[in-house]
Amino acid sequence: MIRWTGLLVLLMSTAAQAGIRNYVAPIEGSLWQMEQSSPLQCVLSHEIPRYGKAVFVSRASKQLNLHFTLEMRRKPDVTTEAWVRSIAPAWRPGVPPRDIGALTYYRHFNGELPKQEAWLMLTELEQGMQPTFFYQDWYSPDQVAVGLSSANFAPTYRDFVNCLDSLLPFGYEDIAFSVLHYQQKDGELTRESKRRVDQIIQYLQLDPAVELVLTDTYTDNHRSKATNQAITEQQANTLRSYLVQSGISEERIIATAHGEQRHIANNRTTRGRDLNRRVVVRVEY
Repeated sequence: MIRWTGLLVLLMSTAAQAGIRNYVAPIEGSLWQMEQSSPLQCVLSHEIPRYGKAVFVSRASKQLNLHFTLEMRRKPDVTTEAWVRSIAPAWRPGVPPRDIGALTYYRHFNGELPKQEAWLMLTELEQGMQPTFFYQDWYSPDQVAVGLSSANFAPTYRDFVNCLDSLLPFGYEDIAFSVLHYQQKDGELTRESKRRVDQIIQYLQLDPAVELVLTDTYTDNHRSKATNQAITEQQANTLRSYLVQSGISEERIIATAHGEQRHIANNRTTRGRDLNRRVVVRVEY
């Protein structure tokens, strides 16, 4: 609290010697929009006239996440400390300001806030407040205040929340590298491996930017080398066919069968053979 108080005192005491430049959208010009709304990513943005843009991003993941970026037309020229407070707009007199957090503007980079502070900003906006960034300008003695207007926020925020509810419960990092396993008795993928294949397909269907799906199929040495090679070729073709039938372009798939090569465990144990009967799937942009 002392730090915040010191900042506000500094702003007030320097007002006479240096200007306080305010950047905030007027009520009639406050524009909030959904830049992207899909099961992979939700992007909520707000234009700040003459300054830049505020962007909230949440991506498909096992855990709900949120990231905030203050995109500036004029990037910082020096490392600068900034503070964020929730300020009542002019039409809400008497409401005291509330602290949100602090951040560092790094030279030539946009300002960023982590998950907790980003959620707090959205909460303040939902309550009609105006999250505002305060910092010392790096080119002049001016103080700078950059506000996010809550005018016209509610309708677009509802769309953003609906988008969050539709995000996949897994992300690219969860399917980028997967190891699938086969059952010994029938050569079928295990139940968990089938579930992972379906997740990979679901992600690929939503993200055409993924260029390659690489599958490498291996088995144990329980049979002859020729038989093992034939088994992995059949399994590789079966998996490729399943991906294609699910709508994945054949040009995006490279399937390789390795037979009993490259063991990762001891083939003399049941557990070891289970581990060696595998498919390594890599998804690459």
